[in-house]
Amino acid sequence: MPEIFEGRPKDEGGRLEKEIKTYDLLDRLNVAYLRTDHAPAMNMDVCDDINKCLNAVMCKNLFLCNRQETEFYLLMMPGNKKFKTKYLSAQLGVARLSFAKEEYMERFLGLAPGSVTVMGLMNDTQGRVRLVIDREVLSLEYVGCHPCINTSSIRLRTKDLLDTVLPAICHEPVIVDLPDEP
Repeated sequence: MPEIFEGRPKDEGGRLEKEIKTYDLLDRLNVAYLRTDHAPAMNMDVCDDINKCLNAVMCKNLFLCNRQETEFYLLMMPGNKKFKTKYLSAQLGVARLSFAKEEYMERFLGLAPGSVTVMGLMNDTQGRVRLVIDREVLSLEYVGCHPCINTSSIRLRTKDLLDTVLPAICHEPVIVDLPDEP
């Protein structure tokens, strides 16, 4: 099982600037968090071990856009839930949603595929990306996410994310109810 640490790494050598920027933000806001380092987590199956280690639910984060590529969304939902675009499209009033291109992910969030995280919204200073959170996430005491890189994961209180982090980075979430289908 991976080792758990409180707060930022003692030795930041070899870590990317975007990861350090995440820790800087959380520390500046006095948000407590646990951290673990691990092999690249490219899918939710790998996150099961991270969930157990951090005693949190690693959220599935999907970067989406409308057909015209003019509206962008970051969907945050429990990792064990299946995603069906029709339910989200209907609640957002968008005719068709699809996965956004990597170039938009890098431009707006400063992230690479496999590292999509709510923490990337700190890089969206122009407000191009709307945060969408499945209501089930709100019922979790803790959420897990990547600090803008998929070789580390952090756990923070959901309340701290909603009441402190999101207001500080100027992103108010849209809450949706996605069904839990088998």
